[in-house]
Amino acid sequence: MDIMELVEQSKDAATVKRVFGEPIQHGDVVVIPVAKVAQGGGGGQGQGKSEKGEEGGGSGGGFGFGATPAGVFVLKDGDVLWRPAVDVNRIVIGGQLVAVVLLLTLRTIFKKRRRRR
Repeated sequence: MDIMELVEQSKDAATVKRVFGEPIQHGDVVVIPVAKVAQGGGGGQGQGKSEKGEEGGGSGGGFGFGATPAGVFVLKDGDVLWRPAVDVNRIVIGGQLVAVVLLLTLRTIFKKRRRRR
């Protein structure tokens, strides 16, 4: 695959529709989903002939795309409200890290108190 083809394909993936979903209407309420979108790409190239006279070669390229929910815009009675998406896994991991730091700190405090006695 040519690198220019890769660039063209990445342009197609980076559209506004990837960030804002299709509006959903229920009665007088309209909900517009929003996502955080990240993309990246890269390419490479090989070498020509080696010192021994052997033919060399190679090339490469890649493209990555990811999206995570960010929240929704809620339109109701002429007002717009932002409702963020809650990532429960992130909250749990954060709580676990805080608990580990707390336990290590308490352990250090208790060790110092024992040594003083």
